[in-house]
Order: sequence, then C-alpha cells, then structure tokens
Amino acid sequence: MKEKIKIRPLNLSDKSELAKLANNKKIWDNLRDYFPYPYNENDADFFIKLTEQENPKQNFGIEYNGKLCGVIGLIIQKDVYRKSAEIGYWIGEPYWGMGIATKAVELITVYGFNTLNLNRIYTGVFEYNTASMKVLEKNGFEKEGIFKMAVFKNEKFFDEHRYYKLSNK
Repeated sequence: MKEKIKIRPLNLSDKSELAKLANNKKIWDNLRDYFPYPYNENDADFFIKLTEQENPKQNFGIEYNGKLCGVIGLIIQKDVYRKSAEIGYWIGEPYWGMGIATKAVELITVYGFNTLNLNRIYTGVFEYNTASMKVLEKNGFEKEGIFKMAVFKNEKFFDEHRYYKLSNK
C-alpha cells in the first residue's frame, strides 16, 4: 500500500479537492487557528499560489492512488534556528486510518534532512490528537516534553506535546 503514497507540489488543478477535504471541522480542530474554517476554494487558491512561490519547496500535497488526500509541510525557522523546521500535516477524513500520514511524514522528513539539509524537525501536537502522536512515534520522533495548558483552541486550554527528530548526519 505504501508505494501508492507520495508527496508532490500542489497545482491549481488541486483547488477543488483541496477545498473539499480541508473544509472539515475535525481537521481544523487539530490545526492552528490561522488555518481557515470554513475552508473554501478561494482559501485553496491562495494557499496553492503561496506554495508555488516557495524556493526551496516546503509544502506539498499528499497523494494516495493518484488522488490528493492531504497536505504536509515544513516551516524552516530563522536566525540561529535556521537548521530546524516545524512539520505540519493533515489528511482528509476519507483517508484516515490508512497509514498515509505515517508514510507522508517519513517522506518529508527524509526530504528535510537530505534536501534541505536540516538538523532538526519538530512539532507540537494537541493533547487529544493521539493519532498524530502515533504517526510521529512510528517515524522515530521522540517526545521532548509537554507544554502544560499552552494551547487555547475552541475556547478551552489544552496541553501541547512536543516531538522532535534529529538528522543522522
């Protein structure tokens, strides 16, 4: 199954499918608030055009059996943190539980270390998103700590679980 999963640049032809998949409160509940909800085709168009300007590429569509099923990206940090990046990803609900996120995280981690020459990739996961924690752990990410009541989402406070992985270089 995993050979059917790849990451690739987003194209304007992905706009409708991206908007359809991203317009889901269950996805938004696990992301930062700057991710729009509701999510429409204008949001998708804006995001795709942003990714087309990236050099180097940092955001990708996740494809399963030739169909867009999610998005994954790295946010390269600045200044003394320039060899680190924050990873972020989401999978459309019809594709949950199929191992797609695990493979996509593997692919972008290799890209980050080998192509972008990063030393460290990290992320924060909301306490209730245990599926994402498992995805990271399957990819060798280690829990670095728990930031108590650090996230304010849906008018409530939650812990943030921080994960990291270092390059093998």
